[in-house]
This record gives sequence, structure tokens and C-alpha cells, in this order.
Amino acid sequence: MLPPRVVRALTRALGNPDIADRRARFRYQDAGHGFDAFGLHPDWVSFADLITSPLYERWFRVRSYGADNIPASGPTIVAANHSGTLPYDASMLWADIYRHTDPPRAPRPIADYFVSGLPLVGTTFARTGTVGGSRGNARALLESGELLMLFPEGTPGIGKPFSERYHLQEWRQGHCELAIRHRATIVPAALIGPEEQMPQVARLPGVGQIPYIPVPATLFPLPVRYHIHYGEPMTFHERFAPADADDPDIVSACALEVKAAVQALIDEGLEQREGVFR
Repeated sequence: MLPPRVVRALTRALGNPDIADRRARFRYQDAGHGFDAFGLHPDWVSFADLITSPLYERWFRVRSYGADNIPASGPTIVAANHSGTLPYDASMLWADIYRHTDPPRAPRPIADYFVSGLPLVGTTFARTGTVGGSRGNARALLESGELLMLFPEGTPGIGKPFSERYHLQEWRQGHCELAIRHRATIVPAALIGPEEQMPQVARLPGVGQIPYIPVPATLFPLPVRYHIHYGEPMTFHERFAPADADDPDIVSACALEVKAAVQALIDEGLEQREGVFR
């Protein structure tokens, strides 16, 4: 694992003025030793901004719509569809939010249980904001006013067969329980393009903590164009009291509202785009 000073030097040597400007405006909660309580470091955030730039700008040529729906501050949950065999969609959504918020907000992706335990990968992701998917982690981040990035479909989303592209899988409800309990705004988001980037032809049994190993039709993602759409903020905490987070019927109904909002964004995005690569 590279120390922050080395990462900082690499970013400065390879970076550009936009990356430097975002780094200068980025704010985080230093726990007293340069990192925040979950291991995020601003130099690693800036480095992630650097290494995602070629994919964001030249390969996937991301177009962003409605990013002004993301609150500039306060507890926020961006809930999006998940797809693509390998989670390039998560890195592009992370980069898009970081680039289109002012001051830049580094999203805190909530990863499935096995990600944090992966050698090297788990630590690297933590340095750029990823946290393990526990209630305690989510609670602490929201109470600190952070922005969570959630994929309620979970791993089944990126593993869906090509025939089911853009059809949402089982929709987990935890994001709504968190939003009501911790008075967080939910911003629905839809990613158009990832479904076609690496069509999955098979999957092999997993190894250790990894649930399965995907077998894509291509070694590298196709240069599809990403379109990222953000919907109107959803403020369930204005309709319900924190104690209502314990009511499964209320939480379920709210989750269905979010799912419907994401599916509507998907449908609208598919209708608007001119082609998979355009």
C-alpha cells in the first residue's frame, strides 16, 4: 500500500488543473492523523479522481444529467441500479458525483460484506471512501453528514444475465430504513450503458468470500457511452418520524417508491439515448 505522500506526488506529476482544483476544494473529517475514521485520505481521493479520468472522459465518455439534485451538504443517499458484470459502474458513479458537487463530495460506497476483506483491494477502496455494509458504519456516516452511494440490487445486479438488462432485480430496503431513521435525503440515480459493457456468458463457483466468478464475453469493457441520470430528491424523513423506520410496511412502501423512481429514470434514459455507443 503506497503511503499518502507517494500518492500525492504521483497525482501532482500526472494530474491536471481540474483535479488539483477539486483536491483543493475537497473537505473531509480528519480523525487526527490525516485519515478519517474509516480510512479515507484526501490524497487517495484525488488519486482515484486521476485514475478514473481516462475511463470517465475517453472510454465511457460519461454524460451527466440532473446532478444539481444532489444536496451540497447533509446526510444523503444516492440509490442506483447496478450492472455490468464487473463494477465499473460504481467507479463511474463515484467519479461523476465527485466532479459534479460543489464543494466536491466523495461518495461513500457501501460495499457487500466480502469486499472489505479482499487483500489490498479492501484497503485501497477504504482510502477512497468505501466502507463495509454494516448498520453501524452507515449510521456513523449519515450522522456525520456524509453522502452514501448504495446499490439496492447488490451483487445480483451486476450478475444479472444480458437478457434481463435494465430490469431491476430484487430491491433491498435498507436505504429507506436508514433515510427515515437518520433523516437523510435519497437521490435516485440511473446508469445507462453499463448493461452492455461486458455481457456475461457464464459464472463459475466463487472462491473464499467471493460469491461467484463472472465469465464475460469480452476481456475488457466495450466503449459504451455512459449516461448518468439523477432524479428529484426524496425526503421521506419529512413524512415520517425516526421511529417509523421500525415499521416494515412503511419502509417497504418507501423502497418501492425509490425503485419506481430509478426504473422511471432508466426507461427515460433508454428512450433518450441515440445508441449504445452514442
